[in-house]
Amino acid sequence: MGGYKVTIKNSAAKELQALSSNQRLNKLIEKIKCLASDQHPQGSEKLAGRSAVYRLRQGDYRVIYTVDHQHRVVDVVKVGHRRDVYR
Repeated sequence: MGGYKVTIKNSAAKELQALSSNQRLNKLIEKIKCLASDQHPQGSEKLAGRSAVYRLRQGDYRVIYTVDHQHRVVDVVKVGHRRDVYR
C-alpha cells in the first residue's frame, strides 16, 4: 500500500516545531515519513468513536492522523505529548 502523499496541517507543524528535543523531533519526523509507505505501521491504532482516525506512538508523544485511501493521502492532524494530544 505504498505511494501515499503525507500532508501535515499547519497546527501540527507548529506543534512539531515547539518540541524541545532535536532527537525527539527527528524520531517523530521519521515516523511521519514512513506513513507514505505504510499507513498502518506496527503500533498504530484506530481511535474509538472516530472514522479513519489513527494514532501512532513514539515514546510519550503521539501522532494523530487520518487516511484517505480513495485519494491516497495521509493527513497528520495533531502531534503532542500523550497527556495533551487527545483533548
